[in-house]
Amino acid sequence: MSHTVGIRRTQKLKTRQALLDAALQLLQNQSLSSLGLREVTRAVGVSPTAFYRHFEDTAALGVALVEETLDSLHGMIGAILAETGDSEIRLDRSVELIIRHVREQPAHFRFIAREQHGGVGPVREAIAAQLQLFAEEVAAALGTEPESRGWSDEDLLMLGGLYVDHMVITASAMLDAGPADESRVAGIARRRLRLVALGRRHWLDGTDGQDCRTGRDPVGPA
Repeated sequence: MSHTVGIRRTQKLKTRQALLDAALQLLQNQSLSSLGLREVTRAVGVSPTAFYRHFEDTAALGVALVEETLDSLHGMIGAILAETGDSEIRLDRSVELIIRHVREQPAHFRFIAREQHGGVGPVREAIAAQLQLFAEEVAAALGTEPESRGWSDEDLLMLGGLYVDHMVITASAMLDAGPADESRVAGIARRRLRLVALGRRHWLDGTDGQDCRTGRDPVGPA
């Protein structure tokens, strides 16, 4: 009996993955808001009723695609951030990671780029939640470094958000770049990260006697 249950569970997982894969292929040429579940089930060869055994609706399928695309990045980015040594090397490795993922999963990242500001609320919210989690993870890792001594939690989260925004921008640029432009995109991405790193080193310095985080004179008005 347990063997039969195992077979059914395996088949159910295969059907669910087939629905995700079919939807992803269909979404290369359209938005999620225009995707019909009958299109998806027809591509897989199952009935529309079978779709509801796996997803409540196409929005739920979209949320699952968000998780499939971004979940795997958490551990990889965390591993890079946990590395010690030359920060320049870590910057290069983070760019390489994003570029490699876009090369390996262009359809996934194109889906994220299109739906980040698309018309399906639950999917927009899922993408935003994942990116916010990335920012929090990056901020937590940066907060353990000597360069972050004196930084507030709010500023660390802002910095983490800058790195995550950079990741999204780089991924989008890679999607639009042809093979000949990939090295140019990678070069710009590395330069931008170095600019952020330079700003980080001087964030607490102040500028012209002002607090660089608030723009106010640190000793107050005369």
